[in-house]
Amino acid sequence: MRLSSDGAWLEGVRRVLSPNCDERPGGCEVGLVVVHGISLPPGEYGGDWIDDLFCNRLDASAHPYFATIAGARVSAHVLIRRGGELVQYVPFDRRAWHAGRSCYAGREACNDFSIGIELEGQDNEAYEDIQYRRLAGLIRLLRTRYPAIGADDIVGHSDIAPGRKTDPGPAFDWTRLRTLLGAA
Repeated sequence: MRLSSDGAWLEGVRRVLSPNCDERPGGCEVGLVVVHGISLPPGEYGGDWIDDLFCNRLDASAHPYFATIAGARVSAHVLIRRGGELVQYVPFDRRAWHAGRSCYAGREACNDFSIGIELEGQDNEAYEDIQYRRLAGLIRLLRTRYPAIGADDIVGHSDIAPGRKTDPGPAFDWTRLRTLLGAA
């Protein structure tokens, strides 16, 4: 896994460009990774529904759940599918719209200074071994570009939006990720 020469893109991964992003505020250094969990429809894997959500083309009539999220304007930088495939939606130097109302270490608006990584999965189902390996590899790579991301600066969506979000959920093995990152 490698970054493009400008550091904005992963080389050799599928790109699906999301319109749901904008410029980061001036002088805002990336110093946080937010891990998310997603499946669309809930509990189902595969297909193009996540791409459709992040690109504002989700068909609200295709599933009853979709009607509840069809107007959402959201994105993430990267999705790691169950089989380990990476999909990048937003370049790392831009602000993806993944965190919503959020706060980390006293700083609000986490989208401004974070990178959002979605894992295809759900709160109470174990994530796949390949997803942990890909996530750890991606975080190691991002740390070469963004050295402000410290060992404690890798959090779940639930950590920055408690009471509002639960992902990546209790099935996510933080100890396993820290071990893969060499920080256990």
